[in-house]
Amino acid sequence: MEDSLKQALEIVKAQAGVRVMSAEEMVSMIGAIAESISKVGKAEIKEEKPPVDPQKAIREKSVICLECGKAFKVLTKKHLASHDLTPEEYKEKWGYKKGISLVAKSLARERRKKMQSMKLWEKRKMSKGLA
Repeated sequence: MEDSLKQALEIVKAQAGVRVMSAEEMVSMIGAIAESISKVGKAEIKEEKPPVDPQKAIREKSVICLECGKAFKVLTKKHLASHDLTPEEYKEKWGYKKGISLVAKSLARERRKKMQSMKLWEKRKMSKGLA
């Protein structure tokens, strides 16, 4: 038996349990519900196609949001929230590894250089040694 017909029978069975229904009413209700369920099941769920290839979205000077197609230097939590996504959900949805940053390559490189020049790890060691 077709899945939508089984679901329709269950719905009508539950409905008949709470109110009196004629046989004709049950049959027409089963037909209408089964048709509606099959339409919903057959409705094409459009597979989201990103504006660019996810592997090419993180560029030298920008990051392309795969949800809206806009370019940013950083995909922030706030922007992703406008698409009802967390950074983790966004990465999972588009096939990124958990550790990847959603930052333009040039900006990431600048930040890395800045952190290396600050040598915070050495300053931390020194402050621990003096305390």
